[in-house]
Formats: sequence, structure tokens, C-alpha cells
Amino acid sequence: MGFLDDDYLLENTDAKELYARVKDLPIIDLHSHIDLAEILRNKPAKDIWEAEGATDHYVWELMRRRGVDEEKITGKATNREKWTALAGIFPELGGNPTYEWIHLDLRRRFGIPELISKQTADAIWEKTAALLEDESMTPQNLLKYMRIELMCTTDEPTSSLQYHKQAKKELEKPIILPTWRPDKAMNIENFIWKDFLEELGKKTGEDTSQLAGLLSALEKRHKYFAEQGCISSDHGMENVYSFPVSGKIAADIHRRAFKGGKLKKKEIIAYKAFMFHELGKLNKKKNWLTQLHIGAVRDYRNKLLGTLGVDSGGDISTQNVDFAVGFKYFLNEFGEDLDIVIYCLDPTHLPTITTIARAYPKVIIGAPWWFNDSPYGMETHLKYVSSVDLISNCGTMVSDSRKLLSYGSRTEVFRRVLCNVVGGMVQKGQIPRIVAQDLVENVSYHRVKNLVDSKSK
Repeated sequence: MGFLDDDYLLENTDAKELYARVKDLPIIDLHSHIDLAEILRNKPAKDIWEAEGATDHYVWELMRRRGVDEEKITGKATNREKWTALAGIFPELGGNPTYEWIHLDLRRRFGIPELISKQTADAIWEKTAALLEDESMTPQNLLKYMRIELMCTTDEPTSSLQYHKQAKKELEKPIILPTWRPDKAMNIENFIWKDFLEELGKKTGEDTSQLAGLLSALEKRHKYFAEQGCISSDHGMENVYSFPVSGKIAADIHRRAFKGGKLKKKEIIAYKAFMFHELGKLNKKKNWLTQLHIGAVRDYRNKLLGTLGVDSGGDISTQNVDFAVGFKYFLNEFGEDLDIVIYCLDPTHLPTITTIARAYPKVIIGAPWWFNDSPYGMETHLKYVSSVDLISNCGTMVSDSRKLLSYGSRTEVFRRVLCNVVGGMVQKGQIPRIVAQDLVENVSYHRVKNLVDSKSK
């Protein structure tokens, strides 16, 4: 088996046959951070750094790990200087999935088989620069080439969704839907909470200094998102809290926080639990998919936050999440009605998540997320889920990405690992080949397609 050859990650003949069945299936991506305005402008990336490194904090973190100066990562160095710096340390990234992803992009999208290194940096820069001038490299053509059928952006409740309106008029494929991301309304401890509420109040004409006004404003925006085709919410939570909290208590906490009062930790938690329940009620009315990304400690490295802001590569994972206690009230309120996707960042939480899914058939175990979307993480995830719950109930891959090329490479890796895991079961006599064929096709495409269709009716 050679580097990224046809048998990449496929260790037996059944795995290879299974992958042949799924490799060309369309892609439905329920969670990304892609810039829709970029897709509508439809201009190719200016260079290989813009295509691969300019928005990718996976790349930034690894460059920092190898001692590259910040000036050549997010600073004022030219894009060519940044690419040269990345290429110079790229061989040292071997074993990390970023090494495979970017090489996959070069091979699949640019037809370039050379390995990235200090010696090849200039040649790859020049070759990709010439190729990026071709019409086939525009965002819309790339999405068609990668067979993207549907993709979801991530949008704050205050968003006008103007680009989604434009996309409806201008794009036939892919279908691009907004996703409601109301984290800022829940995060009462965050210094931007009040600013967000004031913006939301202006947008809706509601007095968001009062809890009743906030809830009314959120309901208006939730309805507006639904009118624009939204079928899903997405929530990023470091921890999950759900227990009964009266409206009176939540209103008092809200009022004091808006006036600048200092809150106790238990009050912050109570407010989050109240808001989580209210958001669940909105989703239940619209039959939306509810996606929950849990366990990321955001902006852990203060220097990065202070100099570069959020989403700059300073986030970490934590084990300090009690899924069983934290979810119980919410699931007993909504778990019979809502389709809920749970993404856990720390894989040691999988035993709890999988048994929750066994207890609540509408709970979906999300794809391996963030630090786990490597071949190793995917294989471990799929094997564990299969042994306790059902692979057939797993969520398919999501890109969780800010760059277009990730759609193809991350989906390819997921489908290859899926087929290798299931193919191994066939080889061991655990499942018949015909069952394996249906299994990989459903997980790769058909199940998420049916889920989306059920929300779009």
C-alpha cells in the first residue's frame, strides 16, 4: 500500500469493494462554518495558502507546534511566505491527519502528487497558482466536483440571511441552508452577552433587557430562520445543564446581569438550563434537528484570544462534562419528539452517549468531531458505537470546516474508514456482505438524506 493510493486506509478486499459503492455518493454536510458570501462571489482562491491555510486553525496550531513565528501564520507576512513556512515544516506533520488532508487536496483537486516540503514549496506554489486561474476552481464548480448536494452554514439569530436569499435565487445546487446558532443568548457570563441582546432587540423591536423580551425576540428570529429554509439548530456548549428553573428566577438573573450585576456560578448555570429548555421548545414547534456540540473549552490560551480573537486555535477538550446528569431533564422533556445529534469532544464520553442513544431512539451519535476526525479517531468511534449501539444510527460525516476543500478530503477519509471497519467485520464473519453494503451506503448518504427530507416537508 502506497501513500494515499487507491487502497489508502482500505486493508482488505471487502473494504475496497464497499468503498467503491460509496465513494461517489453525494455529500450532505449538516455542519460547517463556510463563508456563503465567498461561494456567491465565486472567485477562485488567490493562491494555495488562501485555499489551505488562511482560515484553518488546525494548520495554525501545528505550525505553532513546530516553532513557526506567528507573523508567518496569522500575521502580516505575505501568503507566499506563509506557504513556504508551512511547507518547510510539513514533513514534521506526518502522522497527523492534516498531513493527509492537505496532500489529498493536492492530489484530488489539483492533480499534484508531489510531497509538500521545503524543496517542493516553490514548485507547488507555481503549479497551484496556474491551476487556480481555471474556471473549474471557482467555489461553485468545486462544490459540484465534490458532489455536494446540501450544506448548512452556521448563523447567529441576528443574521439577515441575505446571502441565503441570494443563493436561493442564483444556485440550483448545492442546496445551502442556514443553521440557527443561539449560543450568545445562553452565555450570560460572557462579556458580549449584553451587546448581543441589544443587537437582537434592535433587530426585532423587543425590549431584550427583560427576559420576556428576549424570549419573544428569539421566537421571532426562529420563525424567520424557518421561513428561509432552516431545519436545524446548532449549540456549542462546554457543559450541558438541564433542570427545572422557574421563569421568575430566570427573569431576576437576566435583569441583574443586564444591569451589570455579578452572578454566582449557580445562577449562571440556572440561566443556561432555563434557556436550553426554552430553545428546545422552539425546536419542537418546528420539528428541527437539534445538534449539540459539547465539551470544548473555548479560548483557553489567553494570549491568542487577546491578540487574534476567537477561533484562533486556542481551544481545548475537557472531561469535565456530566452527560448523564446534564441531559436527563432535557431528554425527558424533548427526547421523544426531537431528533437530537450529540457530538462529544472527549471520546471517553462515548460510553455514556451510546447508552443514552440506546435509551432514546431519536438521539443520534454525531460523527467524530474536531480532535477526533482523524482515521484513528473515526475507527475508534465507529468500532465502539457498533459494539454498544448501532453504526446504522450514526450521523454521517460533517466538515465542521471554514475551507471548501475540506468537504471532499474529510468525507473521503470518513467513508474509507467506515468501509474498512465494516469490511473487517465481513472478513471476520461478523456480518454478511449484503448487509455490509446496505450499511455503508446508508451511513454515508441515505440516512442523512432521509432525515433532511423529513425536516423539509
